Amino acid sequence: MAAGRLTAWLSRSSGLGRGGMIGGRVTLALDPAALRRLGRERTVVLVTGTNGKTTTSLMLTRALETLAEVAANSDGANMPDGVLAALTARPDAPYAVLEVDETYVPWVADQVRPAVLVLLNLSRDQLDRVGEVRATERDLRAAIAALPGTVVVANCDDVLVTSAASAAAKLVWVSTGRRWTGDSTACPRCEGRVETHERHWSCGCGLARPEPSWTLDGELVRTPGGREVDLDLRLPGEVNRANAALALAAAHRLGVPPHTAAARLRTITDIGGRYRTIRRSRHSVRLMLAKNPAGWVETLRVLDEDTPVVVAVNAQEADGRDLSWLWDVHFERLRGRQVVVTGERGADLSVRLCYAEVAHWAEPDPVAAIDALPPGAVELVANYTAFRDLVGRLPGG
Repeated sequence: MAAGRLTAWLSRSSGLGRGGMIGGRVTLALDPAALRRLGRERTVVLVTGTNGKTTTSLMLTRALETLAEVAANSDGANMPDGVLAALTARPDAPYAVLEVDETYVPWVADQVRPAVLVLLNLSRDQLDRVGEVRATERDLRAAIAALPGTVVVANCDDVLVTSAASAAAKLVWVSTGRRWTGDSTACPRCEGRVETHERHWSCGCGLARPEPSWTLDGELVRTPGGREVDLDLRLPGEVNRANAALALAAAHRLGVPPHTAAARLRTITDIGGRYRTIRRSRHSVRLMLAKNPAGWVETLRVLDEDTPVVVAVNAQEADGRDLSWLWDVHFERLRGRQVVVTGERGADLSVRLCYAEVAHWAEPDPVAAIDALPPGAVELVANYTAFRDLVGRLPGG
């Protein structure tokens, strides 16, 4: 642990990185059982899914801080190295809230034996790194079946999530509504057609939407006791209200009353820079992060219709090299706006926008793309490394 902390400090001090990954990597190299040791005698919550892990984890952390100190990987480092670094940073915290990349949930869960596993959603992601989403569902289902003592808090409106979570011995179902349905037209169990009617869905093999004990309805969350909690979040969009509903259900399971948890959630104004508005010269820039088709769809929905948009796309290892996801995003929503494309793969994005009949122009440098727009508000949407690099160059980054 000391060696890991020292390495992380050296990484931050030298400007080579934030230390969240390398510190954990060093600790694991010296003690392969370190994660199991550090997770022992804590109440551990794991949060996973394609979208919303960082947001939901922060919400849960804020709620559980009303009980005691919480260890959390709030920087979004959600692979084993980052998870271990978070536990190392706060070895005495009785609670841990850890977002985990869905690919690594089976190994991490086996090590820490979580009290609660929050399963948000499952959809297509970085195909060259994560693989096909139905394979991910099968792996999660097997991992959950091996956790008889874990309470699984799951989104019952997501077909793939329901299939995976149904293997749990202890379940809390939450209804958040379905926005992305592109990966749930066929049943993950039998490949038959999933029939939908309003909120209900079912397959002929018997897999069907369970009855939820928690329900999101607009700004209100209905609890198992029939009470209503008004979210009144400072974060925009239905997707963040869905994250909040799942966070409330998980926090309640651990002893935090829903109204207390909701009050803590209202203190959150940005997630690692996301949704924050910064000033740059003549512009007011709102920063948005989107990493996969479902995430882009939700982000495009919350953009102001009259505000120019800068769209930045990279394809580094952390983003996934494969850019086929560009063709799954309904960029047609950007028609009629001022749009600037930028980033390392701006040319690929430009081709996609041409097919979407979105008028735009290209500027290789993201900061110059902002400066090229008329004075006033700007919406900036970027994928992972494009967002990270740009935030570092802007005021307050």
